[in-house]
Amino acid sequence: MSKLKIMMIGCGRIASVYKQSFKELQDQIQVLYAADIDIKKAQDFANDFEGCIPLTNYREGLEAVDVVHIATPHYLHGTIAIDALEKGVHVLVEKPVAISLTETDNMIEAAKRNQAKLGVIFQTRYVKGCLALKKLIEEGRLSRLICASSWLAWKREKEYYVNSDWKGTWDKEGGGVLIDQAIHSIDRVRFLVGSDISSIEGSISNRAHKYIKVEDTAEAYITFQNGCTYSLYATNSYGTDSPIEIEIVGEKGKVGLKQDLAWVSLDNEEYYEIRDGYDGLSVGKDYWGCSHITQIKDFYRSVLEDTPVFVDGEEGKKTLQVILGIYDSAKQGEKILFST
Repeated sequence: MSKLKIMMIGCGRIASVYKQSFKELQDQIQVLYAADIDIKKAQDFANDFEGCIPLTNYREGLEAVDVVHIATPHYLHGTIAIDALEKGVHVLVEKPVAISLTETDNMIEAAKRNQAKLGVIFQTRYVKGCLALKKLIEEGRLSRLICASSWLAWKREKEYYVNSDWKGTWDKEGGGVLIDQAIHSIDRVRFLVGSDISSIEGSISNRAHKYIKVEDTAEAYITFQNGCTYSLYATNSYGTDSPIEIEIVGEKGKVGLKQDLAWVSLDNEEYYEIRDGYDGLSVGKDYWGCSHITQIKDFYRSVLEDTPVFVDGEEGKKTLQVILGIYDSAKQGEKILFST
């Protein structure tokens, strides 16, 4: 079987995860191009792969590749993805899928129109414990779901924002702690509950980062169509990066995640933990997890076997809807209702 031809677009901080993943997958892929507006970053990425060509204009390589990976600033996701999809190139884009629902819809339509795959990186869904909890919930072990919660308290220094030309902005990042940090816990809660949203009431504030315009703290009360309620809290004005905590409560017990450690507590006094949380590479920040390579491999399988993508554009859109719904509720000062 011929190797998939790959282009990496965006060779910044998160690209280290892709570089290591691509090295592990070189029997399946050939990395043809590394693209970044900073040619030094593109060259550094390309140096690790024989024959890989650095580019400052990703469009120059689209005709030659099968898959592009997008890890650029958020506001560029839609434009780049659509450019690739219109060429019939498969796209795996970092979260968020985009920063507007209109742009997301355009991406989804471009994928359908050109029979190309569109996937969104939510690697924390692939943690073994998260998948085990999903199976348990689908089997009805908790019975009816009553409520869910997620808690994120991280630290972001001033340098995190002032050393970037897009972080901490509405027009380029799309928001703050919700769209950049809490998005993974929001996605996992939505994935585990397995229901669409009914309503959102939320608030946002900037407690400790007055030099940026976006929120560093947010909370929300969300209802799902299956009746489950979701209480969310997120801040990056804490003094350290604490583990993310998620809990799902049902009529017959509860389950949860503390970072990648899953636990189960059932009313029949059965309690256990799932500690082998991931099957991947330990690269980059601890809170990135180690499941990028698992999702990348799964996306390649979908491309090669022409099967549905596990976390596709529609899934990326649903998680983005939650985040944008919180922003809308906060700005309007009222509950946002979603049609059933």
